Amino acid sequence: MAALIEDTLPAALASRLNDEQRQAFTDAPRGGKLTALAIALAKSEADLLTEIAGLVKLDIALNLETDPDARGILPARLVHEFQIIPIKKLDPSDSSRQGTEKLDAAELALKPLHLASAWIPDNSMDDWMRTFTTRPLVWHLAVAERVHQLIIENFGVGSGSLEDSDDGYIAPEEQHQAEEVVDEDAAVVRFVTDVISQAVNDQATDIHFEPQEGQLRIRYRVDGLLVPVPLPENLIRFQDAIISRLKIMARLNISEKRLPQDGRINFKGAGTTLDIRVSTIPTIYAESVSLRLLNKKKEAYTMDKIGMSPEEQAQIVNVLDYPHGIILVTGPTGSGKSTSLNAFLRKINATDLRIITIEDPIEYEVPGVVQMQVRPEIGLTFADALRHVLRQDPDVIMVGEIRDRDTAEIAIRASLTGHLVFSTLHTNDAPGAITRLVDMGIEPFLVASAIELVIAQRLVRRLCGECAGSAPINKIKLKESLAILGCDEAEADLITALKTPVGCDRCRNTGYRGRIGLFEIFRLNDDLHELVLKRESTRTLADAARKQGMRTLGQSGWEKVKAGATTLDEVLRVITVSDK
Repeated sequence: MAALIEDTLPAALASRLNDEQRQAFTDAPRGGKLTALAIALAKSEADLLTEIAGLVKLDIALNLETDPDARGILPARLVHEFQIIPIKKLDPSDSSRQGTEKLDAAELALKPLHLASAWIPDNSMDDWMRTFTTRPLVWHLAVAERVHQLIIENFGVGSGSLEDSDDGYIAPEEQHQAEEVVDEDAAVVRFVTDVISQAVNDQATDIHFEPQEGQLRIRYRVDGLLVPVPLPENLIRFQDAIISRLKIMARLNISEKRLPQDGRINFKGAGTTLDIRVSTIPTIYAESVSLRLLNKKKEAYTMDKIGMSPEEQAQIVNVLDYPHGIILVTGPTGSGKSTSLNAFLRKINATDLRIITIEDPIEYEVPGVVQMQVRPEIGLTFADALRHVLRQDPDVIMVGEIRDRDTAEIAIRASLTGHLVFSTLHTNDAPGAITRLVDMGIEPFLVASAIELVIAQRLVRRLCGECAGSAPINKIKLKESLAILGCDEAEADLITALKTPVGCDRCRNTGYRGRIGLFEIFRLNDDLHELVLKRESTRTLADAARKQGMRTLGQSGWEKVKAGATTLDEVLRVITVSDK
């Protein structure tokens, strides 16, 4: 690519960069050049894009829509390489048509082709366009994220890798073999890399390759929801090769297609390092492959960043200072339990504490903390690891999950002998953790003595800060929603409008960016202690805790809605009636 593309940078901006910043800009891909420059100049991308547009005399295209008439003009590999997309733009000469008449071939040849580019176009790009079209070219600058999104939507993830090589465009890295047929295996390797890299860009936690009748469906899990991935039309031709490639990367037996298999991939690319857990299962069409993405370089979350209010943080920090006891975080899979525990560890991490974690898998690396990976296949379970860790003179122990009575008993014994223990459980609400432990066979007096704090949590999508709007509320519907969440219905009379998702180039038109936590904090006191000893039900414990001031998940969600962080629909989607 470097051999073809001259890095265009206005002199007025180039003069403000030092050698290191200029090199970082040069090394950035076209879709990342604006970001690299914004970091170097300490400016917002929006302001910088406006400044650049003024310097190079190009307009900024907003609210992009692709031009369907130009869909087949440019090959996918070129579009991916240069990060450009043909867009709709109403020309004055077309205004009389109002979109009702179809242009004939001669008229279409004279119609300007509007192209949105993630960075300033150069002569090389212009020359390549001339190879595929004689139409007059009109260039526009646009938000790189939106350009990339439209390329994916219209051409598919990895389409530049699997596209046939007879389209006339030769990618720079393939020029040395221009006379050869592009190796199909190499195309599949590039495609799999593209799919994983796009998942990282979309902040996906999982990738699912799902063979269907006549197609291979690929879906990402983003912000807790499954999202279909736009794919090239010729993907089914490569289905078997793609599945085999994934199995080879995970060091699995590619000839065994009748039994489920598990493996791991260490993936490096797109500026990140991933530990990928791979699972395959046989289906009626072919093997289905699921990837769980664990980003080793992912920025660790603080208690602020996961969405805890100052009041919630104060409740938790008070218990984090205890020399012993158990702190449990509960919730379904994917609700951010491990992230919260990691935030707690970072809060108390100090040179005078010996902290040891037992995890499956290790999701975050914490400097100064001894971290241990369980390996059930060789007999190293949570319970076995915990027994050995107790001989290592720890002050604080984090157990990834309490799955059975054996682990629960050892964790409770550890807390009662002077250790602070963090762990997780799968329960719907915080009081449910108490009855779950009792149901496992742990004596109630041990549970009441050891458990100091239980935190139930959920994750809801956060409204995009760039485009969130405001809309009037339907008071009847709002009262019904507040009743479901267990909140005071009278509050509906005090609310006239709430934040609502809109969608913009920054949030891929979803209206949401990232997620925020909802928390229910259950603290045992003398009254609750007595109820635990009497083996009272979860409902009884929850009612008593609410009377003493515990804020439920529903109430926590409503607070986030009023603060404009999320929407009522999101909270209702995540919190069911059983969570009240």
